[in-house]
Amino acid sequence: MSQTETKPDIQLEAKSESGQLRIRQQGEGKDLVLLHGWGLNSGVFDLLLHELVGHYRVTLVDLPGYGINNDILPETYDLASVAHMVEQVLPHQCILLGWSLGGLVAQRVALDFPDRIQKLILVASSPKFAAEEAVEDKELWPGILPHILEAFKNQLQSTYSKTLDRFMAIQAMGSKSARSDIATIRDAVSVYPEPHYHALEKGLDILLNIDLRAELVSLGIPTVRMYGKLDSLVPKKAIDNISSHHPDSHSVIFAKASHAPFISHPEEFIQELFNHL
Repeated sequence: MSQTETKPDIQLEAKSESGQLRIRQQGEGKDLVLLHGWGLNSGVFDLLLHELVGHYRVTLVDLPGYGINNDILPETYDLASVAHMVEQVLPHQCILLGWSLGGLVAQRVALDFPDRIQKLILVASSPKFAAEEAVEDKELWPGILPHILEAFKNQLQSTYSKTLDRFMAIQAMGSKSARSDIATIRDAVSVYPEPHYHALEKGLDILLNIDLRAELVSLGIPTVRMYGKLDSLVPKKAIDNISSHHPDSHSVIFAKASHAPFISHPEEFIQELFNHL
């Protein structure tokens, strides 16, 4: 499967109970749930569906305010409320995969509702996305510089499109296929409704302020963490730091990938995913 392929001709039934998030679902077998990142929607995973639905029952969840759920928002938009809404639509004992911000949501779900999750797959994600300055002899936490996230919030007030373009450019930075990666992502997500402004704004607040490091130490759910070596949002030097806070986990590094390895290196990503599933 190449990154230049057109969107697969797979129709997924959209399902929703009153007051709950709508989901798209297809396939048979163990339940695999996919959560997308900030500013996008579950369409980013559509090119993987042909590989996945033959082995798993795949559930795609647009986060509150995104994609087919762009009109569904919690009363208070924070990580806990988003995780609770996602938990309500999860199949029991599922494998939960979260990419980027979706990985942060997946970690909150796993911490709050551990009985619902059989295995956790975190792709280019972190328990704390924002970098922090070194204090005395404590090491700097690698991540996104807070002023960059603040700049995104300021730009968001003017235009979502330009903000998303800039964010995707940073995501793809370092990848040899950066330009085509961005085009692939944009084409995939443009099929679905644009996100709600409130979800975008509060999502940036979550990336800026959330720190799950202390809580992860006690998380007993088997976890696989996947990273791109060239990622500038979750940099390689953060991986060992994350490992120290998440002892019951295993890491995989894609040597030539950036923030979206499933887009830039889909065959390699699928192989690693199947290996660990």
